[in-house]
Order: sequence, then structure tokens, then C-alpha cells
Amino acid sequence: MSRTSRIETLLWSIAFPGFGQLLNAKYIKGILLIVLEFYINMKANLNLVIISSYHGDIRTAIEQTNYQWLMFYPCVYMFGIWDAYKDAGGGAKPHAVLPFAFGAFFGTVGVIFSRDFLGGMWLGLLGIGVGVLTGTGLRIMLRNRYTTI
Repeated sequence: MSRTSRIETLLWSIAFPGFGQLLNAKYIKGILLIVLEFYINMKANLNLVIISSYHGDIRTAIEQTNYQWLMFYPCVYMFGIWDAYKDAGGGAKPHAVLPFAFGAFFGTVGVIFSRDFLGGMWLGLLGIGVGVLTGTGLRIMLRNRYTTI
């Protein structure tokens, strides 16, 4: 696939887990990820949490959050993005999985510590961002190390 197709797939996966798989004609994975996203979203009360968070009512957002379910979301979200990107031809690059894996890890850690700070949505998103940046930096370091040897 062309670079544009990888980027398009990546962006659709960011918009909604499973859409990138549908673009890649991986229909079973796509539908499974969409169903899983809806189920986790519903169980975690994520839409209510997002509304309260955007209104600045962090205490209400924290009270509405089902943290046992929300902890699944960063991993499912980042896996969906990674899988669609990989299937579109982006996984052939060395260590390409690192930004996605670190994003899932740090996003989950953000959710774990969000009860007392910023609520599940904001600290989880911040964790994903920090994880993606960390994974990208590590990927670049590893790529440079192995290309100079």
C-alpha cells in the first residue's frame, strides 16, 4: 500500500478503533474491535466521563468512571491503531510497535493514577501521548544504533 493509505488507515484508527481494519479489508477484526470499543465504552461510562471532563467537572467525572473497565481502553485503542497500521504496511519498519506499546502502557498507568488527579480521561490521554513520544524516541535511538553498527 502507499504511504497515503498507511496514514489514512492510521487516522481512521485514531478516530475509532476498528475503522482502520475495515479499510484494510480485515472485517472480522474490525467488527470485533468496534464491538469491544462500544462494550468497554459503555461499561466504563466513558461518554459521561468525557462530557464531565470537558465541562471541567473532574470530581463528577471521577465518580462516574468505572476504572476496572476503563483500564482496558488504552490497550484496545492502541492495539487497534497498531494493527491497522501494521496491516497497511507500516509494521515492516524496525521497532515500529514501540510507540503503540508504550502508548498503551502509559495510558493505562495514567488511568490507574487518575482517581486523584485530572480524572480518567485527561490523565489517560496524557499517558498515551507521553507513551507514544517515549516509544518514538526509543525507536529512533534503536534505529540509529543498529544502522551505525
